[in-house]
Amino acid sequence: MIASPSGLDRYVPLLGNDVEELRALARPLAGAEVLMVNSTAVGGGVAELLRRLVPLMQELDLRVNWDVFAGGKDFFAVTKAFHNALHGGPFHAGPEAFEIFRSYSERNLQHLRRDREFVVIHDPQPVALIEGRPAHTGHWVWRCHIDLSHPNQAVWEFLEPWVARYDATIFSSPSFARQLASPQYLFYPSIDPLADKNRTLEPAFVHSVMARYGIDPERTLLVQISRFDRLKDPVGVVRAYRIVKRYFDCQLVLAGGTADDDPEGSAVLEETREAAAGDPEIHILELPPASDLEVNALQSAATIVIQKSLREGFGLTVAEALWKKKPVVASATGGIPTQVVHRYTGMLAHSVEGTAYQIRYLLAHPELASRLGAQGHEHVREQFLITSNVKRYLSLFLHLRGK
Repeated sequence: MIASPSGLDRYVPLLGNDVEELRALARPLAGAEVLMVNSTAVGGGVAELLRRLVPLMQELDLRVNWDVFAGGKDFFAVTKAFHNALHGGPFHAGPEAFEIFRSYSERNLQHLRRDREFVVIHDPQPVALIEGRPAHTGHWVWRCHIDLSHPNQAVWEFLEPWVARYDATIFSSPSFARQLASPQYLFYPSIDPLADKNRTLEPAFVHSVMARYGIDPERTLLVQISRFDRLKDPVGVVRAYRIVKRYFDCQLVLAGGTADDDPEGSAVLEETREAAAGDPEIHILELPPASDLEVNALQSAATIVIQKSLREGFGLTVAEALWKKKPVVASATGGIPTQVVHRYTGMLAHSVEGTAYQIRYLLAHPELASRLGAQGHEHVREQFLITSNVKRYLSLFLHLRGK
């Protein structure tokens, strides 16, 4: 009996010779020690990406570890305020916020093993760990997953001295880059086509999930999958749906959870429930972290997938939907236009009313919706699969080692 392929070999039917190219690129790095650090093990796109990225890099014989920055409620309240401010919002906290940030950074430094050849620090929460870098050793990279195109200056000026000390920085879009002395690189976030969230599901399982949540699989279904965050604008999605409902019989699903490092999630969930009150066709689903198959089923059953973010680092749920050949209506913000090329791989919008209009247009033109989904699938295959992300990291490590 022939054994089923495992690891990287499972990608060969999708990627062909690209898998051998990855192995060849990784050979000079065999045994290299790599440390990835972020602020949460569950919830949010960064944790999800690392959960798939780290094992693939380990299979390529890199010695990769993933550490999670330890913070309390006070720290995550501060970093959530930083997050919103770096996306261009106001920042009202006092000097004590900066002291809380410094204090937790110092505590985490006591437990950080710093002698890895490559250290990749993800996002602002652990950025100050650069303080613990041994002199003249290793290569340290700051990977920023958020939109820094219009940051609040007070917060950015606080963080920038640490960012400036890294050997390289990585951003998800050219518009996010800052004026820094160190080299800056463009890495698109990515999805794993073989993960439970993205693999092809049996229709019977999809129908079972619809039945579990009381959703009619025979009627038009609008879906947004995102954690409950004001920047994802779930209340705005409800308002757009109510406009569409005047013209088309449809249902709405807002599904997601909250991240460990986001203290606002519960409040936003309650705001969304209040906005949806009185309409049994709006299904608000608070999903636990291990709900990848349910998320896949909801996206697979969707007639149209929505991503109405007010600000967005990248929005991997867009790539997930496009991979499933779903027509997407999304906000023209952050990294979304990199994925949704207007009227080619999806439809872009700038407001509640614009979102509703584009949804109505696609519902009235199903042939266009189908074509956008097919073209979106190929766009993801070419640009946003996890193997491309691995390739970029390998290339960067080789470049840094060669300096």
